[in-house]
Amino acid sequence: MTDIGASSSPAGPNGPAVMTVGFIGLGRMGRRMAANLVAAGYRVVGFVRTPARAAELAPLGIETVTAIEQVLDCKVVITMLPDDAAVREVVFGRQPETTGLAIGLAPGAVHLSMSTISPGCSAELAAEHARHGQGYVAAPVFGNPDAARARELFVIAAGAPDYFERCRLLLDTLGQKTFFVGSDPATANLIKLAGNVTTAATLQILGEVVALARKRGVDPELLMTVLTSTMFGGRAHRIYGEKIAGQHYTTGGFVMPLALKDIRLALAEAEAAAVPMPMVSVVRDRLLTGIATGYAGYDWSALGLLAADGAGLSPAQPAPLASAHG
Repeated sequence: MTDIGASSSPAGPNGPAVMTVGFIGLGRMGRRMAANLVAAGYRVVGFVRTPARAAELAPLGIETVTAIEQVLDCKVVITMLPDDAAVREVVFGRQPETTGLAIGLAPGAVHLSMSTISPGCSAELAAEHARHGQGYVAAPVFGNPDAARARELFVIAAGAPDYFERCRLLLDTLGQKTFFVGSDPATANLIKLAGNVTTAATLQILGEVVALARKRGVDPELLMTVLTSTMFGGRAHRIYGEKIAGQHYTTGGFVMPLALKDIRLALAEAEAAAVPMPMVSVVRDRLLTGIATGYAGYDWSALGLLAADGAGLSPAQPAPLASAHG
């Protein structure tokens, strides 16, 4: 992990000025990421809609403003938003009420988009920023809010190399490893979607084998110990296998509606490229079933809960998470 350089350290009697970073999207993921930037010596100015959110974020050292226009003088603005529509609104504005990043950012400023959005939307945003002489770097992440807090995210970044280099220290501060995957921002978004559908399919099969073990009287935690100690020791198997075996479906925070959004985006890409994805289509339907069943507030590991339901093994229902977006 790259350390924060002198150019990003807090101001001293003879030192440089603190770098100010704008942050839009201070939900379950975003607020943890922003707090890590503050801890690393950055000044973070975050956009919020209500005074209650400002009071919540103040102890983390995050300065807050209530108008997007108040972050437009930052050299880098990070967005961590739930979907294409939310990012488009921030970039293009909601006329005549608000000014978007594309119109308001100074030439040479960088929009660092860390949201999981469609490759098409990413390409559209990149073109719009280029039209205004601004930079655009797509940098979605693998990891949940706990990983964000611990700076254990994996960052998948793409954009013009000079703009990426200007963001590298920020990205290295937020995660344990940054992968630069090329100059086309849409590439990063496609890779992120590919990773999410792979994880979703993994959760589905883990739920099924755990249900089988339980029906046959095998301790599911013993099953997962054997699997993750042999051929299936990847992070998804270990992290989510433990949740499914222990029936811990309300922790982690990547809730079913957000997972379904990413599956739909991946399937749209697959359809456009004439690539059948039958496994992913099954997972889409399972997520829809979970939402219809009342599990919309649960972590996507609750695909294991659906497998248990289908096998007649329904446990006592856990309380849903308070909010889909934190």
